[in-house]
Amino acid sequence: MLLQIAACITCLVMLAGCAAPTPQPSPTETPSLTSIPAPAGWKLAWSDEFDGPAGAQPDPQKWGYDTGGSGWGNQELEYYTAGAANAALDGQGNLLITARRAALDSGLDCWNGPCAYTSARLLTKGKFEFTYGRVEARLKAPSGQGLWPAFWMLGSDIDTAGWPMCGEIDIMENIGREPNINHATAHGLGYSGTQGIGGPYVLPYTQGSFSDAFHVFAVEWEAGTIRWYVDGQQYFAASPADVQGRGDWAFDHPFFLLLNLAVGGSWPGAPDAATKLPQSLAVDYVRVYQR
Repeated sequence: MLLQIAACITCLVMLAGCAAPTPQPSPTETPSLTSIPAPAGWKLAWSDEFDGPAGAQPDPQKWGYDTGGSGWGNQELEYYTAGAANAALDGQGNLLITARRAALDSGLDCWNGPCAYTSARLLTKGKFEFTYGRVEARLKAPSGQGLWPAFWMLGSDIDTAGWPMCGEIDIMENIGREPNINHATAHGLGYSGTQGIGGPYVLPYTQGSFSDAFHVFAVEWEAGTIRWYVDGQQYFAASPADVQGRGDWAFDHPFFLLLNLAVGGSWPGAPDAATKLPQSLAVDYVRVYQR
């Protein structure tokens, strides 16, 4: 996501007593890991298939949480929790990251006052960090003005180097007013925020929007290059030549993964009267391959 802060701030507030997630239909039967061969030249190094009973939270050995309502440098409107109401398995092989309207008496404070929404932001920081690989996830986006799902990566040195010096790679980023556009972006010192290096993928109109079905979003990240794909089609690439004269290439060190569903913010804008909640970012799997 388009962070605009100098460092990633993790709030340790935990939301207790969350209700069970609202049941939602699973759009399609998802294939098992063994039914999909590794891409040629790559070997599976890490994955989460999100198998487990409905209502279970994601594997704590693989995922932690960022929590709080600081706005996350983007004037976001949600409070990120660590509760099952906002991040839980659906029992059909998917993780649902769910945005909800906050209860009037929730007691949750955001940067702009009492929080209007809750959601979740998961990350592998301190649990799984790696340098180079093919990173992919099969995702189905929510729909509606003000919703902002993302699958992305941050440099593991963010706590010491700060952002954007640590580097950021956005693999899947979609905003509600652009239901069929995915944004690929690389951020570093001198090319961050709205000045990031990136390009869009426009889903063919015959396929509807990213909320109509699952799609596979991936990057192939190697020394001196990053390539972005949707459903196996490469649509953008970046290399040190693209940042020459703007800053240093910030992508030759360990990174960790993030998944989140933001509500509102300076880029997507706030939800409107037509935005339906709760809604979820559905995650079939996340996989990391290496040479």
